[in-house]
Amino acid sequence: MESFLLLLLASVGTFAQIEVIQYVPRVTDQVMEGKVTASTFALASPNCVFDSLVNATDEIWLVVTFTNATSSFKNPTNLQEIPPYENLYSTHAYMTMKSTISHYPCDKDKAGSVLRVGNESTCKNDNSLTPCNGPLPSPGTYRVKFIAMDSKGSKAETRWSGPITLNKAQAWQTVDTWPGRRSGDMIVITVILSILCGVVTLGFLCTVCYECFKLRQNGPPENVEQQRQEDPFPRSHYDTHHIPPTPPVPPPPPMDTPAPELTTASF
Repeated sequence: MESFLLLLLASVGTFAQIEVIQYVPRVTDQVMEGKVTASTFALASPNCVFDSLVNATDEIWLVVTFTNATSSFKNPTNLQEIPPYENLYSTHAYMTMKSTISHYPCDKDKAGSVLRVGNESTCKNDNSLTPCNGPLPSPGTYRVKFIAMDSKGSKAETRWSGPITLNKAQAWQTVDTWPGRRSGDMIVITVILSILCGVVTLGFLCTVCYECFKLRQNGPPENVEQQRQEDPFPRSHYDTHHIPPTPPVPPPPPMDTPAPELTTASF
């Protein structure tokens, strides 16, 4: 009986050393795309939550568990007890997003910051990159809380969040592709556009075929043959109007023929 009381007092003393902060983590209230996806969700940043309880060297962790495993989760007393992401299916929980108080300041400029849980796909199969913030493997549901730790173990924690359910991807067999489920206006517009595209394409092909056939039947134009026979280097001719044309040179006069010599006849 005495040993049981001592054990109970020791456990109560250990529990009393952990400060419970009246803060409930939640999915961010910001209007944003992908707030909750099939493998991630965005938490509101716990700014100003740990300022009066932790030191600058203390570590702040995020605990992620399945909803039905919150009661069995035990806060680690040292860094070696921190459950990694790779053991989620065996321990039903893991700790990630190791940070310090400097990441959650009381700054109005960072009041709208968010924490994306499950955002690191590169460390999914790499045990050397722990603590890994890998993608969540199922729709859940999940619950989270923040823990502050020093060299002696856990010293402060928040409350558990409410259940967080991820989006479930729809199987391709269940996607309805039957045209009867579509609106009449959409079907009419689709049919008209398809017909117009077909007519334009057919007209273009007919025009191309007709021009090719005409060139093949008629041969090259006549002016092409004439251009080939013409001087390949045509010269331009022009008249100079300011200078009168030179008259033709007259032919030279005929040369004088010598007179015949007179001979005297002897009598």
